[in-house]
Formats: sequence, C-alpha cells, structure tokens
Amino acid sequence: MKRLVNGICFAIMVVMGANAVPSRAQGAVAKAQQPDENGAPTSPTGLRLRWYSVGRNPLGMAFDGANIWTANFSAGTVTKLRASDGKKLGTFKVGVSPTGVTFDGANVWVSDSANTTVTKLRASDGKNLGIFNVGPTPWWMAFDGANIWVTTAPTSGNGSVHKVRARDGKNLGTFAVGHAPIAVAFDGANIWVVNGGNGPDGTVTKLRASDGKLLGTYNVRGGPIGITFDGANMWVANRGDGTVSKLRASDGKLLGTFSVPGGPYGVGFDGANIWVTGDAAVTELRAKDGKTLHYYNVSGPQTSGIVFTGTNIWVAGWGNNATGKFVEK
Repeated sequence: MKRLVNGICFAIMVVMGANAVPSRAQGAVAKAQQPDENGAPTSPTGLRLRWYSVGRNPLGMAFDGANIWTANFSAGTVTKLRASDGKKLGTFKVGVSPTGVTFDGANVWVSDSANTTVTKLRASDGKNLGIFNVGPTPWWMAFDGANIWVTTAPTSGNGSVHKVRARDGKNLGTFAVGHAPIAVAFDGANIWVVNGGNGPDGTVTKLRASDGKLLGTYNVRGGPIGITFDGANMWVANRGDGTVSKLRASDGKLLGTFSVPGGPYGVGFDGANIWVTGDAAVTELRAKDGKTLHYYNVSGPQTSGIVFTGTNIWVAGWGNNATGKFVEK
C-alpha cells in the first residue's frame, strides 16, 4: 500500500447528542470504489477491508506503535489487537461506556462518557494504573507530549477541556470552551477543541497548550464531530452537514468545505490523504485540495473510529462489533 506508507495519524473520532452513536446496521463486506464525476461510486480499487472481532459497538481507536486499541462502548471494555495480523492480545474492563482512547507513549487512556472519569492502562499488559475524575461526560482526548487533554460536557451551558498530567493524572487546568465540546486534537503547539452539539452551526476553539490561553474560535458547519491535523491544517467532520472543513492551523482561516457522502464521523490522515468514516462508508480525500479520491462502500456496518498505523488505515465497525484494516486485495 504505497499510498499509506508515510506520515503520522492524529485521528480522533467523536460523538455527541443525537449523533452520539451510529445506527446498528449489520454486515462486514467492504467494496472499494471510485466516484465518477457526479460523485457516484464506479470502478473498484485495489484495497479491501479485513475485519477482526472486538467488543460490542467499538468507537474510539488508538495505535501504540505495535497494537490497536478499541473502546467498546456497549461492552464496558477495551480490546488490544496486534496491528500486524489482528490477533487479539487482551480485553480489559474499563468503566460503563468507554468512548475515547489515547496513547501517551507508554500508557493508554480511556474516557468513560457514562461517568466523570478517565482510566489509565499500562499498554504492555493492560494493567489499570489509575482512575481520574475530570467532569461530566468525558469524550475524546489528545496527548500533547506531556499531558492528556479531555473534553467534558455538562447537560446545560458551555463545556470545558481539562489538561491532565500524563505522569500522575493531576489536573493542571480546566478551560472553558464552546457548547458541547466533543473532541480534541494537537497541532504541535496548540489544542483544538470541537464544539459540536446538535444545532445547524458548529465551532472549533484553539487554545495554547502551554497555558490554555484562548487563541481563537472558528466557525465550521453543522454538528462537527471528528478532527485531525495534517501537519499544516485542521480537518473537521461536520456530521450534521455532510461535509468536511479544512482550516489553516496557523490562523484558523477556512480553506475549503468538501462534501462527503455517508454522514462524516471520524477523520484520519495517512501522510498524504484524509480518510473520513461515517455510516456504511469510508471516503478518501486528497489533503492538498480536498478532491475525493476513493469512496469505499462498507455494505453494512456503520464506521466510526479511525487510526493510521504508518502502513494501514484501521476503522471501527459499530454494527458488526469489529475493526477493519485496509489491505491489498
């Protein structure tokens, strides 16, 4: 897979409110297709999805350098798979509704959106190293090299993002953001927070990672959920609008809004292209101009979480309780 060889994935998949979970469609066969000039799928490509069983309704995903971790929302567990061959290495109990997963270089952090906590697991063996209180409904997280940033969303009013020291779980600061914060991404210096909610509009907030100072709030489109960084720009999946927004990370300028079929959900970067999950499909866009390169009809399971391992794109299949790895046919 030459197209997937280089780069780093800064991928977080996010859910909230009426869009909190995909519908429970079933199925597991993927067909890779290219859209024609009108956006309709046509000729097959050279990739297919190979599925591996995990727990019920996987959402968030993370890569630890060797293994894939999935948060199994309806099972109260996380599953560890060997990325090279999909072998299941362990399943670990974590809270009630595990949602987000983030790797800090040694440990895996899991948010429990049914409670107020995040859990730290040792990546080598899944040992529970601590449970830390952050606030109501913690969702998706990011690691800035030293700290874990996690959103929390009360039932009313604006939400917050919390800066938690990865070494010991100490809360280093709580910073107000917009309504219904859902996900977080790190651009190397700053933290970007997706403010989703269920309305027709949405925003992302940019905070300086060193001290949480507000640097700006930028408009995207309806119901933003997923976010990723491509080395220069932030990409946001607007599930309520059927689009993906591209923002310049340096100043938040909107560089483009691109239509994506299938209800965009999670976003990942493979070093050259942007991959978008959502409903029963995965779409590949060229990062430099947002052109749709391929549309993969998954023929059943709703796709949610997404992560890039340096060689392969992996996606979570909500409806078939599995994770899929794009491989050569």
